[in-house]
Amino acid sequence: MAAADDMKGGRSGTAAPPAIELRGISKAFGPVQANWDINLSVPKGTIHGIIGENGAGKSTLMSILYGFYKPDAGEILVNGRPITIADSQTAIRAGIGMVFQHFKLVQNFTVLENVILGVEEGALLRPSLSKARGVLKQLAAEYQLNVDPNATVEDLSVGHQQRVEILKALYRQADILILDEPTGVLTPAEADHLFRILQGLRDEGKTIILITHKLREIMEITDNVSVMRRGEMVASVKTAQTSPEELAELMVGRKVLLNVEKTPARPAALVLEVRDLRLVDDGGVERLRGVSLDIRAGEILGIAGVSGNGQTQLLEILGGYPPKGSRVTGQVRMNGADLPLSGRGCDAGQRRRDGIGHIPEDRQVEGLIMDFAAWENIAFGWQDAPEFNKGWLMDNQAIRRDAEAKMERFDVRPRDAGLAARNFSGGNQQKIVVAREIERNPDLLLIGQPTRGVDIGAIEFIHKQIVALRDAGKAILLVSVELDEILALADRVAVMFDGRIMGERLPGDTTTGELGLLMAGVTDTRDSSANAGGSAHVDELPEGRA
Repeated sequence: MAAADDMKGGRSGTAAPPAIELRGISKAFGPVQANWDINLSVPKGTIHGIIGENGAGKSTLMSILYGFYKPDAGEILVNGRPITIADSQTAIRAGIGMVFQHFKLVQNFTVLENVILGVEEGALLRPSLSKARGVLKQLAAEYQLNVDPNATVEDLSVGHQQRVEILKALYRQADILILDEPTGVLTPAEADHLFRILQGLRDEGKTIILITHKLREIMEITDNVSVMRRGEMVASVKTAQTSPEELAELMVGRKVLLNVEKTPARPAALVLEVRDLRLVDDGGVERLRGVSLDIRAGEILGIAGVSGNGQTQLLEILGGYPPKGSRVTGQVRMNGADLPLSGRGCDAGQRRRDGIGHIPEDRQVEGLIMDFAAWENIAFGWQDAPEFNKGWLMDNQAIRRDAEAKMERFDVRPRDAGLAARNFSGGNQQKIVVAREIERNPDLLLIGQPTRGVDIGAIEFIHKQIVALRDAGKAILLVSVELDEILALADRVAVMFDGRIMGERLPGDTTTGELGLLMAGVTDTRDSSANAGGSAHVDELPEGRA
């Protein structure tokens, strides 16, 4: 391994000073040491990846570089010169720009207005807008950042909004760009286009710092990569001289199985049937537009798609809590019995009694009560179970013993059932939810974003549990924005766009490019059912019941 300090500057091998150099950076928040004696060197004209588990200190370090936090100790050098970055304006003046995971755009402003916001020249906007229009035209041509300057941001796709954020930084003359998880909300095609943009920026001499948890992206796009673990920088290497397996081991501190090991599915009886499911929200917007699908025992149906295309509403309806004020029509059958879609009998408790478990998309909002203890959270939804009650009273000791056993089996750390949920890491919070739902042996498990914000070690564990449940003969509906995760776990893949199912594929009979087109709304010419209204099903319901 080559230490970061030994890396030559730029792609040409010159000995120019690094674009960014951090020396001995430390930062604590009370008793929590977020960064500890960090040293980092980022050569000019390179794409430098920074990876690490949740809580490794990546975001804190970049927030220090962008002026959001002040370090407790250490020194920052930009282009070889020491600098004190007191705030984000100081960072911008030093040529540092940052593109956040959650964009900082005014939705009802135009692209042009967003670009000049905060850097207007004088009281009159017309000269600033005129200047910006010319600069944007030049930047768009130079870096493939074509966006209509007169378009309103809320009317743009997520990929185009991201381009606006990059244009904002370049308009402010940034030579160093920090991107935080930039592909989390992009289709594969949009991610590929972003990579071409970043490569173009690098080739023009810009320096890119890329924060991501996706090892495939690190290997594909970066020149160098630094690995953080528990607030420390544990390695900096040339990307060409490492591998995903080595990087994963550096992140976690042990060997990690990156590939999901599973045998072919053995689908059995039909468990879930959904026909022509439609949802109109309280604002009159149609969120689901005729969704049909089937899932059998012993298989995983993966739903791929960019977030916000109806996946959340689908899970909420199946889970028994459709959005308030919404109107739902269609048919859902579980083990041959119709499930109510509204009113009496349509609630999460009844769905559990019907044999449906649910790992929700947002564990902190829908899966846990953050101020309650782990043992209380593990019992939620099952507190009325006979084994947890003595007559009219709950048996807290029995609940606690059950929780402790589940925490042991699912490797929840720390092993303290009395600890409040908010005091566990994101990965261990997810394990609490996964343990609660899987251990109740549901006939159907609904899973939303199973590894969002989860450490790579916990991802490995959760994937194994999902496959084990499938192998036990259970039906699983898996929703994830991570296409790699869908392809690794699912036995069949359905793609959602704008509330419709665009088509269905077998993981071994498709490509990320093909799925990406479906995720972008391109009509599926291989599947006539998609053109007829969007279904992914095997058997038709009896006549008169569809």
